Amino acid sequence: MFNIFIVLGSIGAALGVALGAFGAHGLEGRLTEHYLKIYQTGVQYHMYHALGLILIGLISWKGVETSLVHWAGWLIVLGIILFSGSLYVLAITGISKLGMITPLGGVAFIAGWVLLAVSMFRA
Repeated sequence: MFNIFIVLGSIGAALGVALGAFGAHGLEGRLTEHYLKIYQTGVQYHMYHALGLILIGLISWKGVETSLVHWAGWLIVLGIILFSGSLYVLAITGISKLGMITPLGGVAFIAGWVLLAVSMFRA
């Protein structure tokens, strides 16, 4: 199972770089400073958590194969989609109601990291 998180993390990091470059070069001047900052926050958290997925994959590879580690990985994936994804769409479209989705992604991030900590404590 470790391979899936290393693969998803690697793809996520590559997408984070691409989306960051798009934001810096393709959206500059097209978005207000407010929305550009929102977009950049999405990229920042996207990258942090893509690296976190790689870490989870490496932890699993080193023999800590627990359901908590796997749940942690899938919650981080969900967090990237909900948190960063909603910020990307919010920044580009200006649809403020999408901001209601963002905290759900944040909760998924927090839960994923807590599960990882618990699994390491138990290991």
